[in-house]
Amino acid sequence: MSHQPQDQELAQSQRLPYTGSCHCGAIRYIVFLTLPPASLLNSEPPPSRGVQRIYRCNCTVCHKSGFLHVRPASAFDDFLLLSPLDPLESLGDYLCNDEELHFLYCKTCAVRCFIFHGEGEVVDVSLPETAALVGAKSGSETGIVSVKAWRPKEVELSATNPHQGSYLSVNGHTIDAGQEGVDLREWVETKAVMYLDLLPNEGGMPRRCERPHVGGSY
Repeated sequence: MSHQPQDQELAQSQRLPYTGSCHCGAIRYIVFLTLPPASLLNSEPPPSRGVQRIYRCNCTVCHKSGFLHVRPASAFDDFLLLSPLDPLESLGDYLCNDEELHFLYCKTCAVRCFIFHGEGEVVDVSLPETAALVGAKSGSETGIVSVKAWRPKEVELSATNPHQGSYLSVNGHTIDAGQEGVDLREWVETKAVMYLDLLPNEGGMPRRCERPHVGGSY
């Protein structure tokens, strides 16, 4: 199989900041993505590290919470949480199974914006004023402002354990609508969404983009 179709589509896209939030606005974030995402049809499945991935999992917690996994190419460089700055303290936290992953949710509107495992840090960053949302210090005629943001702390990753050290997955349903390239219908129709079979006792079928596995959904 070849990566050529995916490479051609990526050449026509560019990495840009996209805003996201929960329903009430208590959670606000920026995720850097390359959109529209490339089709996975007739291509090898992308690697588990170092590239942007969009997928649905058929495990019970992801399915019941309606989570559309959007994994940026780098959790450390491509995700900035603008509010709150202390997510593990301020947000609701659901732990299940091995209790490694934090399924965080807004305590007001209950929307789940991202899943996290690891350590975070608060940093000063410069962002386009249109993306910085609240808390920005107006600064220059260039439209760039300085804000504080929380992000996953960079760690050395393990090739054998995808959760070792750090894990971040953004819920694609919480990326703000109306932004260029954010059309979830097209993501599905162009086969840019991968379907993973992680439902216990179902045999662990290979990843695919044509149709969800048993227990999953489009």
